[in-house]
Amino acid sequence: MNPAFSSERAVAGAGDYEVIIRPNTNWLRIDWRAVLEYRDLLYLLVRREFVSKYQQTLLGPSWFVFQPLLSTFVFVIFQVVAKISTDALPPVLFNLCGLLAWNYFATNLMAASNTFTNNSQLFGKVYFPRMIVPLSLVISNLAAFGLQFLMFLGFFGYYKIFTSHGHTFAMGWSALFLPLLVLHVGVLSLGVSLWMSALTSKYRDLWHLLQFITQLWMFGSAVIIPLSAVPARWQWAANFNPMVAVVESYRYCLLGRGTVTVASILISAAISILALISGALIFQRTERTFIDTV
Repeated sequence: MNPAFSSERAVAGAGDYEVIIRPNTNWLRIDWRAVLEYRDLLYLLVRREFVSKYQQTLLGPSWFVFQPLLSTFVFVIFQVVAKISTDALPPVLFNLCGLLAWNYFATNLMAASNTFTNNSQLFGKVYFPRMIVPLSLVISNLAAFGLQFLMFLGFFGYYKIFTSHGHTFAMGWSALFLPLLVLHVGVLSLGVSLWMSALTSKYRDLWHLLQFITQLWMFGSAVIIPLSAVPARWQWAANFNPMVAVVESYRYCLLGRGTVTVASILISAAISILALISGALIFQRTERTFIDTV
């Protein structure tokens, strides 16, 4: 059996130290300190992920701008044909804002859900906190989020200055909460990814099912259909999808429109924290025996 390990540094002399690697026999204990100690490795993995995404692509980072634009074009056509409300917002801004939240979540989920299978050779050769790998993916994807946010600001400025729709939306002081919403999405996506990593390590075909689940999840997350279009008697149930409150909060913070309450935010935050803690525990339990079953 190949148990998970934790490391601690013990002073061996003046200016020297030694690393003691001990088996972690309690899978209910999450060793966050080890992740902090290996922050240099975390930085290298983040840099590797960022560089590897653009080295062999034709359009480089512009892929992360082209994809939401294409999705927005498709969504606008769908909304016009199906006569779906966009909360009196310009459809382009409505969709770009929703995709800003959703794409970061979905990208993290698809990238980190195969942590064990994609890194089995690395995990079998050297010790380091396995949590660093999915965490590095979540952090590196912030670069794509930043590019999409800049694109959103460009469209925001255009509609605000050069069109007659400028009076229908506004970015107020609530935009200061955007970093907290980004952190919220990062926590939720990391938690769900840790769960999926543990499951796909045993059932490899679940990763293909995850792509289908992610698409269905998007349709139920207020990305295309706002929460205001859902009958009032069912809106409470929609809030148990943690991404609904997040997407609506993005629109409220950046466009001044969105169906969001303190209760919905608290429910979403509670689910996200629970997903992270439970995901970290099941991820840690899986890493103890994964190499033995490869």
